Amino acid sequence: MTELRFRPLALASGLILENRLVVPPMASQTADTEGLATEATLAHYERLTRSGAALVMVEYSFVSLAGRGDPNQLGAHSDDCLPGLTRLAQLLHQQGVKTGLQLTHCGGKASAEISGDLMGPSGIAVPAYDRTLETPRAMTDADIQAWRQDFIGAARRAELAGFDLVEIHCAHGYGLNQWLSPLTNQRQDRYGGSLENRARLLMEIIEGIRLAAPTLEIMVRIPGQDGYPEGLSQSQMKEVARRLVAAGVSLIDVSSGIGGWNRPKSRRGEGYLVEESRALCGQVGAPVIGVGGIESAEYMEQALSEGWLDLAAVGRAILKDPDAFRRQQMLPRALAHQEEPA
Repeated sequence: MTELRFRPLALASGLILENRLVVPPMASQTADTEGLATEATLAHYERLTRSGAALVMVEYSFVSLAGRGDPNQLGAHSDDCLPGLTRLAQLLHQQGVKTGLQLTHCGGKASAEISGDLMGPSGIAVPAYDRTLETPRAMTDADIQAWRQDFIGAARRAELAGFDLVEIHCAHGYGLNQWLSPLTNQRQDRYGGSLENRARLLMEIIEGIRLAAPTLEIMVRIPGQDGYPEGLSQSQMKEVARRLVAAGVSLIDVSSGIGGWNRPKSRRGEGYLVEESRALCGQVGAPVIGVGGIESAEYMEQALSEGWLDLAAVGRAILKDPDAFRRQQMLPRALAHQEEPA
């Protein structure tokens, strides 16, 4: 019998992933200072395809200069990015994998020194476990309109570049997570207050992408919960996930919330965030990606068989040595037409 992690998965649109392994978006800091892909970017992603994963996600890419968090962060904010993004999508497809581009606005988690304009839904500093962040300015209606158009424009570039999917980053305390969370969104207008209102900008972005880039699959990285008292709960995120799927989202990628991507201090061992995907898997109408220190075949098989996740995202183990990971998993190399060195 075929082991579960080797079984293909067909999305509602018909896009087929050849197995249940995903390389999640991980910042490589290989872009140039303009946010353009470099030869180092291409080499980095070619290396990741050696893991045998069916889906390789490209790292968090800023949709506007004001949303930039790092000096060598990849960008999707301008048509100047298109040649590099096109080369990147082509390279990944040549290696036999499906690929997506993650889109991010860091919002109040951006670096004011780099972005030049630190903004968020409210003038509230984003909580962080390990540091105190600067307080952003509260966004205006014009800022909201600009964010919406920036995400839509970046998704359109992803479609033109040839990516299969685009992932909207709404987790890890970045901009759209700030809009969704009651900890950082305390507005009194139609974008604040109720969960429906706090999710409004995210839903408008999804709607705009579906119209502007109709051939592109949409996935969203959401927090399973914020991890702070009075923050987003698992039940609230189940409601958000169902709304996203009803709006046309094909995959739900479940990670951590406002506190950031670091391992929660109270959680140990492999799959430390999988209880978040477990709360949503099989209940939102679309496949769910689970993440959090996953690395062994035994754990993946258990998680898939128990219905904790539909796809397993493996980050650090693949980043460390993708060839060794593939051999351990007994996966065929994605680059089928090329022999390995002896």
